[in-house]
Amino acid sequence: MDQTVKSKDMQVFCIANQKGGVGKTTTAINLAAALAKHKKKVLLVDLDPQGNATMGSGIDKAAVERSVYNVLIGQATLDQATQYSETGNYDVIAANRELSGAEIDLVSMTERDKQLRKAVEASEKSYDFVLIDCPPTLSLLTLNGLAAADGVIIPMQCEYFALEGLSDLVNTIKRVYRNINPNLSLIGLLRVMFDGRVTLQQQVSSQLHNHFGEKVFDTVIPRNVRLAEAPSYGMPGVVYDPSSRGAKAYMAFGSELIKRVKSSKA
Repeated sequence: MDQTVKSKDMQVFCIANQKGGVGKTTTAINLAAALAKHKKKVLLVDLDPQGNATMGSGIDKAAVERSVYNVLIGQATLDQATQYSETGNYDVIAANRELSGAEIDLVSMTERDKQLRKAVEASEKSYDFVLIDCPPTLSLLTLNGLAAADGVIIPMQCEYFALEGLSDLVNTIKRVYRNINPNLSLIGLLRVMFDGRVTLQQQVSSQLHNHFGEKVFDTVIPRNVRLAEAPSYGMPGVVYDPSSRGAKAYMAFGSELIKRVKSSKA
């Protein structure tokens, strides 16, 4: 990970979905590792109090001395809280159960929804990509993620109720864009846990294309047991079993995202 870029070229993306269990953290971990395999320098920020992205990156959340909680309340800089994921080959700002109390501490702070943004802007480290794994709720933590980001990547399953939740999330992104972060945009929708044999999933996928057009990523992440197994070994699926269908799909997604970023700058 010796490649550096000027901070102005850094892309900050939220991985967000207000619905739980949609492969959000799996996407954050595997996208980080895939981008690292594509020779990009990556920081993964775990904004979920469950700390699953932290553990899935091979970091013991119970042993963390400085976490994202300390960053949000001003007790540590982003650089001071950075840890290295040996298994994923990217940097991590870890989360643990301390983060559950952050909302209470943030309430009394001025610009409480921009604490992460300030920390990212103050960082002296250079990254190609900063990925923020948001909790599956619209909370102050999620707002901090959206306020700090250039764009949002939405992983979603092609199921009926997912469309309803998607509408709510898109409206939230629009409100944050209008009121907090005028740089925020929807980068794209990533279809995850996809099974093309299920007619309903094919139908929902078609509806997504009809409504969102090019905002739907070409890459589709299949339902894959190896991706589900990987976190228990403290590593991303693209490292745990690079030959698996899921790992190959996330590598393709990393490549597609890099191309989108390049074309948007052209």
